[in-house]
Amino acid sequence: MFRKILIANRGEIACRVIKTCKNLGIATVAVYSDADKNAQHVKQADEAVHIGESQVSKSYLLMDKIIEVAKATGAEAIHPGYGFLSENDQFAKACADNGIVFIGPPVEAILAMGLKATSKALMEKANVPLTPGYHGENQDPTFLKEQADRIGYPVLIKASAGGGGKGMSLVERAENFLESLSSCKREALSSFGNDDVLIERYIVNPRHVEVQIFGDSFGNVVHLFERDCSVQRRHQKVIEEAPAPNISEDKLAQMRTAAINAGRAVGYVGAGTVEFIVEQDGTAYFMEMNTRLQVEHPVTEMITGVDLVEWQLRVAYGEPLPKSQDELTSTGHALEARIYAEIPEQGYLPATGKITHLSYPDVTDSVRIDSGIVAGDEITTFYDPMIAKLIVWGKNRDEAIGKLRHALSQTHIDGLGNNIAFLERILRTDSFKDVKLDTNLIAREEDFLLRPTIQVDDELIAKTAFIKLLSGLGKGSIWQKSSLWRLNAPTTQTVKIVHQDETHMVTFSHDNDVWTANVGDKSFTLTGSLTDDHTADMTIDGKRQNVAFSQSADGVTVFDDRFGANAIKFTHPKADYGTDDDGDSGGLTAPMPGVIVDVRVSSGQSVSKDEILLTMEAMKIVYTIKAPEDGTVSEVYYQAGDQVKAGDELVAFAPNDQ
Repeated sequence: MFRKILIANRGEIACRVIKTCKNLGIATVAVYSDADKNAQHVKQADEAVHIGESQVSKSYLLMDKIIEVAKATGAEAIHPGYGFLSENDQFAKACADNGIVFIGPPVEAILAMGLKATSKALMEKANVPLTPGYHGENQDPTFLKEQADRIGYPVLIKASAGGGGKGMSLVERAENFLESLSSCKREALSSFGNDDVLIERYIVNPRHVEVQIFGDSFGNVVHLFERDCSVQRRHQKVIEEAPAPNISEDKLAQMRTAAINAGRAVGYVGAGTVEFIVEQDGTAYFMEMNTRLQVEHPVTEMITGVDLVEWQLRVAYGEPLPKSQDELTSTGHALEARIYAEIPEQGYLPATGKITHLSYPDVTDSVRIDSGIVAGDEITTFYDPMIAKLIVWGKNRDEAIGKLRHALSQTHIDGLGNNIAFLERILRTDSFKDVKLDTNLIAREEDFLLRPTIQVDDELIAKTAFIKLLSGLGKGSIWQKSSLWRLNAPTTQTVKIVHQDETHMVTFSHDNDVWTANVGDKSFTLTGSLTDDHTADMTIDGKRQNVAFSQSADGVTVFDDRFGANAIKFTHPKADYGTDDDGDSGGLTAPMPGVIVDVRVSSGQSVSKDEILLTMEAMKIVYTIKAPEDGTVSEVYYQAGDQVKAGDELVAFAPNDQ
């Protein structure tokens, strides 16, 4: 086995690989950027080497630098993780040229599956079912429209070199095809350096099912069953599960056989995932193959008992597959939820900043947490905003859903927005519970998922005020402050807290260790104390509870099981100094921190309402800045590649005179 490997990645997946390496007695080398100097993967690895600036193009995508570090540290192999260089054929070749083992498939397999059009031609020869469409080299717009007309609308235009939901456009009518084609080609060229596209029939209400395969250098290829990844937002997976529910065994067997055939067609070695778009009756069509380990690989590990990273290492070292197909079994059901720093209710707006509090449920045989983030870490615009993956296993799907809901309610994050409550609401939808799965599930359930109504009750208000009372904002009990405590003075005090702009007043009195809280016309009897900075052990009206919370200068966040996975934020009342709000300056500002990717206008240019002025990107999400009305761009303050902060004025805009 290898003595030392380098991990050409960061965050959660780097920590994941390090864990298996420690179990196998393999030394690890981490690489890191300026932004990651204090990251967990840096601390957990045996060695760590700085490779560049925070931008991925100046650090984690520097092939030559990473190869140089591997050679200097004596690493025998490089694990690329997922993303970054994991599917880069040039990087795999550079490893081979320098006598370093690339822990992944052969260069030829990466090349064969790297372009959607090329891979589909290969799959057609291997009798892998394909979605009706055009996957050829002719990119003439008129010809492509003829193909779309032949296939029948709706059609999906896809960037041949695309991935991650980029370079895709749904066209429902023939008259919109050419405009959508032009837009898709521009995005493909910008994102992938290749504007080739393919045309496919759009499957209405499709499921997204993928089969995990594994091959070795001895010609063996096996499947490790399938995963359903249909629950997506903006073409990115949110919740994954294994095995895929409510698909007949015959249809599953066809998918598994097709996936193995796909692997054999390209001489596949290592971990790979064959993705299918699946109709509601279970009929599957090949979509693409990911020549790497998948983000959602833990659900496969939970149902098979296999460590896929260990398999990667053993196969890369030249060993045969540890198990044959007959020896692989699937037991129970597993679910994975991706916890992101984002605000779903605000268009999945990325949330950046410091995580002031982070705690997870206890890890058990059936509850797993994969993360590279701890309390105090900062989420930046440079990298993917995923905080953690929460994975659970149950004897059946219903049990797994129950465990995941509970685990989410026990995952507490404060300091920035996150999607924990959103994930828990997905699990509560009838669509998810009743296995009415398709890639439109989130859009279909949008009213419930994105417009939650949370009504705080008097009990929660009393408990929150009690926490504030006991903590004294970190300065000891307010009852002990000289300004509030006087011998023979009335032992009452009013605590004010604010929730969603409504101020709640709670009046406390006490007799020895028993407190009475008056909230409106209700009274509660409380006893208790703070067990640590984030937990209060209290009894309210005879019911003992452990209440999790987080405090900051802004207020108190309470994690109450009665409200599911919702974190209830109470703020401190703000002093009113009588200042006026000057209002909006009239400029067009950045909605979040990010990078300008495209500027389409110049100073002095006249524009029409809704015309795109520029686009910006943060954490894989692209936002367009449009003209609010007809007018003139007075000045453009940024160009492509510039980093901007939330609220930065991007362009000066003057509307036409009415």
